[in-house]
Parts: sequence; structure tokens; C-alpha cells
Amino acid sequence: MSVAAKTETYDLFVIGGGINGCGIARDASGRGLTVCLAEMTDLASATSSASTKLFHGGLRYLEYFEFRLVREALIERETLLRAMPHISWPMRFVLPYHKDMRFEGMTPTSRALNLVMPWMKGRRPAWLIRLGLFLYDHLGGRAILPPTSSVDLASDPVGAPLRDKFRKAFEYSDCWVDDSRLVVLNARDAEARGAKILTRTKVVSARQSGGQWEVTVRNDGGTETIRARMLVNAGGPWVGNIIHEKLHLNSSEGIRLVRGSHIVTKRLYDHDKCYFFQGEDGRIIFAIPYETDFTLIGTTDAEHEDASKKPVCTEEEQDYLCAFATKYFKRPVTHADIVWTYSGVRPLYDDGASSATAATRDYTLKVDTSVGAPVLNVFGGKITTYRRLAESAMSKIATVLEVSKGNWTAGVPLPGGDFPVSDVTRLTEELAARYPFLTSFWAGRLIRAYGTEAGLILGDARQADELGTDFGATLTEREVVWLMEKEYARTAEDVVWRRSKLGLRLTAKQIADLEAWMKKARSNHTFHAAE
Repeated sequence: MSVAAKTETYDLFVIGGGINGCGIARDASGRGLTVCLAEMTDLASATSSASTKLFHGGLRYLEYFEFRLVREALIERETLLRAMPHISWPMRFVLPYHKDMRFEGMTPTSRALNLVMPWMKGRRPAWLIRLGLFLYDHLGGRAILPPTSSVDLASDPVGAPLRDKFRKAFEYSDCWVDDSRLVVLNARDAEARGAKILTRTKVVSARQSGGQWEVTVRNDGGTETIRARMLVNAGGPWVGNIIHEKLHLNSSEGIRLVRGSHIVTKRLYDHDKCYFFQGEDGRIIFAIPYETDFTLIGTTDAEHEDASKKPVCTEEEQDYLCAFATKYFKRPVTHADIVWTYSGVRPLYDDGASSATAATRDYTLKVDTSVGAPVLNVFGGKITTYRRLAESAMSKIATVLEVSKGNWTAGVPLPGGDFPVSDVTRLTEELAARYPFLTSFWAGRLIRAYGTEAGLILGDARQADELGTDFGATLTEREVVWLMEKEYARTAEDVVWRRSKLGLRLTAKQIADLEAWMKKARSNHTFHAAE
């Protein structure tokens, strides 16, 4: 590992390589601050690779009167879409309506409706849903995304997979995002602007010395000490652990760990739109076209007591999601349809909400100077507002450190995203024409992952065998080397479950062969990711 000499002092030391940590590192580096980021495992290895993969305002948060959060998220959708049109794209969401839809628990909206319309007994009336969608269309403004419309499920193709009892639906806009690639691209851009990105580097302890922090880290190269003027604790589910056990701060701020689980099934329908399903218990789930040949269904909301315990999608959660989806789809969704599951822990700010579903998704930033050297603790947040969270973090940081440059990230593309939102098809066709050996799936996958950098990976190859070892499912040696040299990948898991989702298509043997090849490559070369 290559770590700064003990005599060098960074402006910021960021703990955590999820979306908040990498987003703050990118923003700070672009303002001229010197930044070092340490992630104890791989980038986006926890919460930031286990989302529902959406840039969305959070339609259901309107029921909790979270208007500021929803408005900020809605504005951000198109800002982010323009900056990363390769890993994010618009999608239409179909919300079927039926008279038995109910509110979740006692939301502020349900309490108000019970007062003025007690005969509704907690049901969601169609006019209220339409009002919510009207607000969703207009709170944040739209330039790219189309507005809400009504759908006749009896005649529209989106009604074909649904049970006949669903006759009416509303259709609205939100955006898809490849969450784990979003994190990696933020890290790459931060590094391009001067940041030091250290993966597989665990913070052992940190102590205040002379108004600065001395951070002890451990990785394959041993133990090192790094000095910084300020710390940013973006540890996600571990933020509380870092406060108390690493920094030894006496803080009363708390987080609420909420597990969200998802199932991925064989493709359940043929069109490219998503479904927003509402249950009779007030809960909601999404069913989303996923990786061309699959459907993503989620999420659950369950309390998760211990951040050190790896979250898994339990049998009960799988049963719940299958049963929920089956209430809408004509063909029952069963365990036999499931090809993969994943689960993540959301570190929500503990606002005393009565349920995991009701806990706020907003973020809270707290600067602590109680021990002399400052630390910014990051609580909560959602992937859609990560860039705004980073800007808010910089406002807090600027109260302690000298920051000469203002907000700059809006509209600045991430690596590979320097093209118009409407040009994805054109870029895919041009890549396929330039490299005739690519299948349509292969060309599309590369553009969706790497955008304008796809050609840099393929280089001067004239046929597929010039790309080196074929690991299966269009993954070649040339791409794996790129991921190791440019994108911090060290293991097969990094490649097939975070830098891509090719694990859905590769066999266990193919993944094992990839792991063996990468291990040998690391021993023969000094790859960037192994620093």
C-alpha cells in the first residue's frame, strides 16, 4: 500500500467508501482541499450497492409531509441524469389503483384524513393519489421527464401481466441508477482531482493531537498513521460505532438501522416499465425490469439491530415479497422464480419514528469539536440526494476549514457521462459498428457501464479473442484489467456483483476461475486497486 508520509497532513480524512463518503471526497477535492478516503472493504460494499437502484423523489414520503426532502430529490433527478446518462436513465412507473389501498400505520396524511373523512377508515382515495402525483410532478420542476398520465389497464399493454381486477392506473416518471457504479465513478473523479482513495484499509483508531487528527489505519501493507485537519465520518451503518469506539466521542446522536431486502426473479413481463404496488397494509414495493432478462422486486423495511451482522434476505422476506407481487400479477411469483437476493442496511437518523417504514430518509450532518479537532458525522441520507448532501457537508466543513471555491458539481459529468441523455442508442450503435464482433447485448452493456469510455477498454481490438481471456457472459480480460487498474477492483465479487451484475449470468466455476485469474494478476502486477 502507498500511504502519505507521516509528515503530510490532509485537509480531510473521510471514513467510508459508500456514496456519501465518495460524494464528499469528490466535492471537496474539486474545491482544492487535500483529501484521503479509507474504506475497510470494497467501495459500495454495503448499503450503497444494496438499494432499489432508483433516483427518485420518494412518492410515499409525501404522506409523511417530507416536502423538503421530496422537493430536493425531485430537483436532483434531472441534475444527476444529465451528469451520468450511461448509468442512469428515465423510467415510467405504473401505479395500479384499487379501492382497498390503505395508508401505512398512522401517517400524518392518514391522521388528517381520518379527522375529516372518518368513513374512509384508512383507505387511500384515488383523488388523493392523483393529488400526490400532481405535487410529485410540480414540486421539483421537470425538463426531461414526462408528467403523470392515467392508464386504462384493460387496453394498455402494461395491464396484460396484471390481474383482471385492476382496471385503472396512474403512470409517472422516475429514474434508474446503477448504485455501485455511481460510487466507483465518484471515487475515480475524486482521485482525478487529487484525492487519495484507499480500499481494504480499516481505520483502527483516531486521536486528537495538537488540534489535528492522527488516524491509524491497517491493510495488507501493515499499519500506517495519517494526519488530517478534519475527519468526515461517513461510515453508514457503522457511523455510531466509529463515533464511540474509534473516535471516542461522547455523542448522543443515534441512528436507526433498517434492513431493506430484495429478490431478483426471472423476467416476469415483456415491457420496459416498472410497477409501483401498494398493499392493503399500506406498504409499497416496486417491480422493475432488471439487467435485461430479470425483474427486481423490493423492498422490505425491518429493524436491524447489529451493524456487524451481515444483512440477508430472509425466507420470511422472500415469502412476503412473492406474496405481495402475486396479489398483482396474474401468474404467481414463487421461490422457484428467484435467482438472487440481496439485502442492505439503511443507517437512518433516529428521529423517534414509530416504525422502520416511517423513519425519516432525510440526512443530518453534525460537526463535533468537543475533543479539539473537528469531525463531521453523517447520519442518514438517500442515494438520490447524495450530491446535495455533499454540498451541505461542504458548507459545514467551511465553518472549520478555509474553502475558497463554491458549489461546482451540478452538471459536471462523471467519468464516461459526457454525452446527452438522448444519445445512449446512438453511442451503442456506433460502438457496435466500430467493433463488429460485439453482440447487441454486449455493446449495450458496455455503454451502460462505461459510456464514452467503452472504446478505451476495447482499444484496437478487431476480434473478440484479442480481448484476452473470455470469462463468460461478455466479460473479458481487457475489461477486468480496466476494472483492476482504474476502478479499484481486487476480487471476482467486486467485478461480478458491484462493478457489474454479471454474477447473474456466470456459473460458480466461471466466477472461481475469474477469482483465480485476478489473484494471479495481482501477484504479477502492481494494480491500482491493490495499493
